This record gives sequence, structure tokens and C-alpha cells, in this order.
Amino acid sequence: MQAASGSTEELTGIVGYAARAIEALGAWGVGLLTLLETVFPPIPSEVILPLAGFLTRQGEMNIVLVFMTSTAGAYLGALLLYGLGAKLGLERSIRWLSKLPLVDREDFEKAAGWFERHGKPAIFFGRLLPGVRSLISLPAGAERMNLLPFSIFTIAGSGLWNGVLISLGVLLGAQYELIDQYSQYLNYAIYAGLAVVIGLLIRRRVKRHASKAPESAS
Repeated sequence: MQAASGSTEELTGIVGYAARAIEALGAWGVGLLTLLETVFPPIPSEVILPLAGFLTRQGEMNIVLVFMTSTAGAYLGALLLYGLGAKLGLERSIRWLSKLPLVDREDFEKAAGWFERHGKPAIFFGRLLPGVRSLISLPAGAERMNLLPFSIFTIAGSGLWNGVLISLGVLLGAQYELIDQYSQYLNYAIYAGLAVVIGLLIRRRVKRHASKAPESAS
């Protein structure tokens, strides 16, 4: 295996670009990206954290620091959404945040429904569910959930989620030769996945606007 400093240079496409960006940002940058991912769900932690774990295996970053900064970033992002929900209320917060690109009102309503059905444990388990984990803090803030259990559940759930993704990256890093060999196909898979996700989000938004058109006309 090559020295760590050259490992990311051999990766191509979006995988290589993302790996080099994370390598340049360092562990604290990973924490910042995780914070942004929590507040702006279209930023995928499923890409960021495995690549960060991969870089720890190559000796570029400290795995403990990556885990701590990513979990701290997720918690701070959750606090921002909690505060927004507490200040504006659920409906106004959803109305404001649903204007963000690639974010739909249904995502917030899904998280709110999860919190309503499951109560406080939803904060922990919601952090493990794509489509819910980034937004579950909003209804918790709107309901003025006690901050101590909110913090405990958020940190525990975020830590578990981050630990799994970082560990996957570490395991991939141990098979670097295979990643280097098949990175082109991994790029194709990521491109296809992004295309499908964006296509579904656009389709859902167009369908929602189309359904509102008759109501506006009437």
C-alpha cells in the first residue's frame, strides 16, 4: 500500500474529489460538514463519514477526533433546529425550511409524525433513519422537549450512526487496493444514486405543485 499522502490522489471521479476535499478540511471540517448535513439534509453524511473513516485508515486523520467532531457537529446542528422549532413553532418553521432546495414539506411532516407517535425515544431512533434523522429536532423544539433528555438521545443516536458510517470507511480503507481498482464503478453507483434521489425529489415537488394548481384556480 502506498503512503497515506498519495492514497487519495489515485481515486478518481466524485469519490476522489470528495476524499481530497475531506482530507484538506481535516477532522474539524468533517464536524462542520456534519453540522451542515444536520441543518441542510441534502448534504449526505452517508458519503462524508465513510470517506472520513477511509482517511483515518490511511493515516490522514485521527479516528477518535473524527468521531468526536462529527458527533459534536450533529448535536450542534440538532440544537439549531431545536431552537428554531422552539422560537417559531412547528408550522412556521416547516413553511420557512421547506423553501430550501431539494427539501420538501413532506420530509418535515414525516419527522413530526414520527415524533408525535413515538415521543422522546423518537429522538434517538430518529437519528438512525434517513429522511427523519436531520429533522426530528424541529418538532422536539416546537414541543419544548426537556433539553437534557433531548441532548442525551441526540448525542447517543448521532454517535451510533456516525460510528457505523466511520467504521465502514475504516473497513474499506483496509481494502484500499480493491477501492483503487473499482473506484470507477463506485463513482457510477454514486452518480446513479444521486440522479435517482434528485429525480424523486423533483418529481415529488412537481406533483405537489400540480395538485395545488386546481385549488388555486378554484
